Amino acid sequence: MTTARTGATIRYTTMRLGIFIGCFVLVAGLVQVGVLPKGLGDSNFVWVLLLAIVISAPLSFVLLRKQREAMSEQLIDRVDGAKAKLQASRSQEDSTVQ
Repeated sequence: MTTARTGATIRYTTMRLGIFIGCFVLVAGLVQVGVLPKGLGDSNFVWVLLLAIVISAPLSFVLLRKQREAMSEQLIDRVDGAKAKLQASRSQEDSTVQ
């Protein structure tokens, strides 16, 4: 069960990184071909990086909705498990003190 929990986070992160890298390569190619303007002076890398971030963010939001929801459920399960352990620990401490 731990593997399934960890898998949702790893899958989402990997897919998000893949979308960013794809956007970065696409933007860099378009800048090199001349379709998109180059940055000012030596800022070409920063320009390409920022443009790739701006493009990949909404793409990730739309395309990775299912993976984000799976990761959210994973996090909710972890928080609920931690709360249950904390409550059990408190109950055990209370019964020991009385």
